[in-house]
Amino acid sequence: MRRAAAIAAYLAALLAVDTQVGLHGQLALGALTWLVLLAACVPLDVRRRAQVAGVVAFATVGEVTGSLVWGVYRYRLHNLPLFIPPAHGLVFLAGCALAGAVRERIVVVLAAAGSISWGLAGLTVLPRLDVAGAFGVPLLCAFLWRSRNRAAYAGVFLVVACLELYGTAIGTWRWAERLPGLGIPDGNPPSGVASGYVWFDVMAMLVAPALLAAARLLRPAPELAAE
Repeated sequence: MRRAAAIAAYLAALLAVDTQVGLHGQLALGALTWLVLLAACVPLDVRRRAQVAGVVAFATVGEVTGSLVWGVYRYRLHNLPLFIPPAHGLVFLAGCALAGAVRERIVVVLAAAGSISWGLAGLTVLPRLDVAGAFGVPLLCAFLWRSRNRAAYAGVFLVVACLELYGTAIGTWRWAERLPGLGIPDGNPPSGVASGYVWFDVMAMLVAPALLAAARLLRPAPELAAE
């Protein structure tokens, strides 16, 4: 739990400082966050490190597509801050740490109840109608119900929900009122946004074994290294 709390505190401070700096300050925050992620990965086993690498890779593709290309959301300086890719890795580690510190049933029930309640609120009582976000809730619930990694996905959801509410509240990023090109109403943040993060995690866990196998193939054999 301490690890999850420490990562969450760093991310909250990071987003707050970002609102007070320009591009050069953002670059410095990016460099610092990469160092923090690398330090957080030092005590991990190779499997978890491969998963973190996968999360960062898939999340970066998602960020470029969703923000810079499609324009579903925009960051404060209309760019992709350098600290965002490593921050995704830290979110994943925080979610995994939270899942490991709380009983699986509790964290999964909290995530499922939170996502469903948020989705229903976005369709009924929240200031902005959130139809697009509601589409992501069933996908998240399916992962929480069927996946063997449900506890990690639930932990990630809880961390993401807090960071999305916080980040949009202080103006670090803002979601478009409607999905560009589709016109579907979207929340700020959308209730189903965590399903996107969970998808990054799903893909990372799927490709992690392949990454490890590729690393073993690229590693020189002991007799060759000795020569």
